[in-house]
Amino acid sequence: MQTIPKPIADFLDKPYELTRKQIEFYQANRFIKLKAVLPPEAVAFFNVVISQQVELMNKEQTALEDRTTYGKAFLQLFNLWLENSLIKELIFSKRIAKIASDLMEVDGVRLYHDQALFKEGGGGITPWHADQYYWPLETDKTITVWIPLQATPLEMGPLEFSAGSHIIVEGRELEIGDKSEALIQERLRVTDFNHVIEAFDLGEISFHSGWVFHRAGANVTNDMRKVMTIIYMDKDMILKNPENKNQVHDWNTWCPGATIGEVINSPINPILYSR
Repeated sequence: MQTIPKPIADFLDKPYELTRKQIEFYQANRFIKLKAVLPPEAVAFFNVVISQQVELMNKEQTALEDRTTYGKAFLQLFNLWLENSLIKELIFSKRIAKIASDLMEVDGVRLYHDQALFKEGGGGITPWHADQYYWPLETDKTITVWIPLQATPLEMGPLEFSAGSHIIVEGRELEIGDKSEALIQERLRVTDFNHVIEAFDLGEISFHSGWVFHRAGANVTNDMRKVMTIIYMDKDMILKNPENKNQVHDWNTWCPGATIGEVINSPINPILYSR
């Protein structure tokens, strides 16, 4: 049985100390990119392990050109940590969970769920959207870490952010698709929010809040853009009454057995970091 190399396991528990300036940047913009969070050997290791797991789990058989805009955006697989003990080591990393907790300025974080997002060579855009439209969560103390499993130039479609756009209410009611891309892009066009489009270096990862608007460009290369994501929430997050069918789905799928009005504490929502 394969085990994670000890130097990588040790690194995943090693604190990454944020500066006050970085925390203030996140609080103002609700996203941040951080360099050298993971060493090259860890990225290479998880590239192989996660790619193998995605290949096992992927059931997509529709040709790329015949899919919807959402389907062309990426192959999307969930909760790989339940299927693979090596991937669980990354998802349960105290190093990454502590960064999430520090950026949100909370006392600890729980796992909401993880996702592999693999944008195929020739894959289309990921439309403008805000993640928390899908989540039956009481507060905005949520954060997603976006972990590229390779250096990601602009040609591969790295994540883009509308800095500070979490204050916009218009567009929050839209699920991801052609409508969200058109309407949110128009809304952002007439505002002063800075649109941040940057490549990701190897080992660089980003964190963004549930209500900040973001997108990704097409992958115009022939290579797969491989990304692993982890979604965290405040360890004291309350389940709210769902406001749409997608939030009902997420309640039943990612918070099974949780009760409206109470802290989400299901077996698949463990606390990953606590002060």
